[in-house]
Amino acid sequence: MAASLIKLFITAALANAPVASGGVVTTTVDPEVTRYNAVLTVGMIGGTETTILAEDFLDDNGDPVQANSLPAVPTDGYINVYVNGVLQQEGLSTLTTASLVLDTISAVAGTPVILEVADFSNTTSAITTPQTISAPAIDVTT
Repeated sequence: MAASLIKLFITAALANAPVASGGVVTTTVDPEVTRYNAVLTVGMIGGTETTILAEDFLDDNGDPVQANSLPAVPTDGYINVYVNGVLQQEGLSTLTTASLVLDTISAVAGTPVILEVADFSNTTSAITTPQTISAPAIDVTT
């Protein structure tokens, strides 16, 4: 007589899926926005570009900016350049701490230029209340 193998048979079914609830993430955005203005002079205007040195700008309080004291383009931010009140395309200007260079061949002395620098590097997020996740319920049938 041949021996037979008896195997254990078990069935499992998910009775209740895990449920996530609660949890709070707090994000704090503390942007630093600075603005500078200058008026173009003949000496700033070149053949293919216009260079406005840092010391040719005034800050938001009307105070002169010191040489090499413009902010660098922020990694977590952006700059806006307005010429005669019109927002310029991003690729038409280059900002360094020493100057703002405008790619232009038709600049006119007396034109106002506004530089706006927005820096969002002081943005933080934190889990202030952890999320609760329930364990799944499994029914086992033998």
